[in-house]
Amino acid sequence: MISTSLGWRRKSGATPHVRYPAQGPQRHGRSRVSDEPRSDQVTADQPPRLRVGVVGTGRAGAVLGAALARAGHVVVAANAVSDVSRLRADALLPGVPIVSVEDVLAAADLVLLTVPDDVLPALVAGLVETGSVRPGQFLAHASGRYGYRVLDPATEVGALPLALHPVMTFTGTSIDLARLSGVPFGVTAPEQLRPVAEALAVEMGGDPVWVEEGNRALYHAALAHGANHLVTLVVQTTELLSAAGVENPSLLVAPLLSAALDNALRYGDQALTGPVARGDAGTVAAHLRELGHVAPEARAAYVALARVTADRALAAGILRSDAAEALLDVLAQPEEERR
Repeated sequence: MISTSLGWRRKSGATPHVRYPAQGPQRHGRSRVSDEPRSDQVTADQPPRLRVGVVGTGRAGAVLGAALARAGHVVVAANAVSDVSRLRADALLPGVPIVSVEDVLAAADLVLLTVPDDVLPALVAGLVETGSVRPGQFLAHASGRYGYRVLDPATEVGALPLALHPVMTFTGTSIDLARLSGVPFGVTAPEQLRPVAEALAVEMGGDPVWVEEGNRALYHAALAHGANHLVTLVVQTTELLSAAGVENPSLLVAPLLSAALDNALRYGDQALTGPVARGDAGTVAAHLRELGHVAPEARAAYVALARVTADRALAAGILRSDAAEALLDVLAQPEEERR
């Protein structure tokens, strides 16, 4: 049984106090990595601290490890594959030994598995097969795609699974530590571990947002759709303005898109403006002709997004049905017919 005590109110900025397992994870023999005090060897006036291991010191892993160290936990070991990852670990986790994955798990109470999504399932299975995972050991990953069930092989041998996904992009530098303040963490865990998962997110500076296991893929798809496709849209927009002879496209794009984002968050579909929302089929046809000449790939994106925009504007009562019909006719015409 895991004993937790959360006496915190996030709005006040207080850090939660969590009573981690009284005995801590059990070890098979003495760690070869560090003689730092274990989490069950703290004095009565000290909150229990965890020995943290980081598997994968990429942009996220090294920063999250440093955030836990800042909160008072002890990072005892890390695993880094590339030279860049080793340099990052040296910068963000100074003095932490770089060891094998197996040695990281042997040393740590809490292991951060910060590896690419496609690598995670095989990594977990391999760690279980080699006997590296111990009962009572916290295993946490930072993947947005997966919840805690990806850690099932480890859970079956007694590990305690946590999914802690920081909703931000990482540079892999100390700048990220400051940026973690107030960042939402998509948190998923077994219900009895929810207080621990949420507390760890807060200790790293974030705001925990609970995501049900069955909704994890949709949650991640939504974030990727918004953040990743926005970058593509912004870059295409600046390239088109450059092609139009605008010397500094960001001067136009930054205030326009910032206002559009703010309005969309405030008003939803009622924030829709422009020729598609107005049903100005002639203007849209002119856009498509020009894009077909200058940037065919941007034309394809324009058509796809214009169709979705028209549907939403129609449903929201912004676009008249007769105007929508003419607009959709224009959008349905092949590129060759618009030239």
